[in-house]
Amino acid sequence: MSFTFRDQTTVSLSWNELTGAIGDSATVLPVVVAVAVLTKLSLPVMLVWFGVFQVVWGLYYGVPISVEPMKAFAALVIAGTISTGELVVAGLLLAGILLVLGTTQSLEVVNQYVDDTVVRGVQLGVALVLLETGIGLGLNDPRLVTVAVGIVAVLALLGHSGQSAFAVFVLGAAIALAETGVPTPAVPAVDAMFMLPTMTLSLQTGEAVLAQIAVTVGNAALATSVLLADYFDRDVSADQLSNSMGLMNLVAVPFGAFPMCHGSGGVAGKYAFGARTPGANLLLGAGYVLTAFLAVGVISAYPTALLGVILVLIAFQLGWTGVSSTDDLAVVAAIGVVGVLVNLGLALVLGVLVQQLRARL
Repeated sequence: MSFTFRDQTTVSLSWNELTGAIGDSATVLPVVVAVAVLTKLSLPVMLVWFGVFQVVWGLYYGVPISVEPMKAFAALVIAGTISTGELVVAGLLLAGILLVLGTTQSLEVVNQYVDDTVVRGVQLGVALVLLETGIGLGLNDPRLVTVAVGIVAVLALLGHSGQSAFAVFVLGAAIALAETGVPTPAVPAVDAMFMLPTMTLSLQTGEAVLAQIAVTVGNAALATSVLLADYFDRDVSADQLSNSMGLMNLVAVPFGAFPMCHGSGGVAGKYAFGARTPGANLLLGAGYVLTAFLAVGVISAYPTALLGVILVLIAFQLGWTGVSSTDDLAVVAAIGVVGVLVNLGLALVLGVLVQQLRARL
């Protein structure tokens, strides 16, 4: 089934679009569930917002673009480095910065100071924070972790290691369903959708913004723009992506959404699993909203030890992206170590200073 949207964009609802949607969700659901279990944010509310913007940006840009959680923010809030209130303020501050950068067409200028080496270093730092948190959660139930590691090993032997995190996520969902029974569909509470969360401003808020902006500029704006041109022959500038990320977070974060971005990983996931039109976004958006109706009673029973395994797997994937995509491993490693041992904001600042000093030598 397919139809034409705005006389230019073909929207297909074929099997390939469905598998592409699943490929994108594999990078989103485990992170969002971890946030819901370990923080005060509501899973149904977060899923509804993810669903809404999957549809909005898919139709607006006319390609299977991604909408995924900001991973530096996720790492910090899951680890307890920032509170939910600090996350909300950080999300709004970053939304404003992204709108200013996009409107003034300043992404290329920022990229001169926050280059690929610095971005990879911050990615490694985020990965190390996730790794530390995941190991701590996994120690809650070593036997269950052993089962999950066995699943990961089998998938690796079969050549499907990229699906390990999603497979472990499905195992955890099955355990939670066995404990709670099949959930009764329920519409997320209206007051939860429109309740303004507590906002908290602190030094940690600034750290979170600095850490996330490096990843967002490099991965969610510049890299995503390149991928959309390579995969779908669609000219979407990094500044346009910056504007859309700023707008959706400014609208949604005050009402319980987790800060969202356009990640190149999500675009690559959609494409690798068959998506070629915005139909993948429509299907995934509907899937997120449907899951929100079913998630209320299940989330509290989700085994945290398996969340630990998922975080470790995501950490390895993110860390490998950081170290394998650079020719300057020493600087990337140094930024990452400072990020996990001190804080990610300082790691970003030091990385930029080192980059500028080296450029002048």
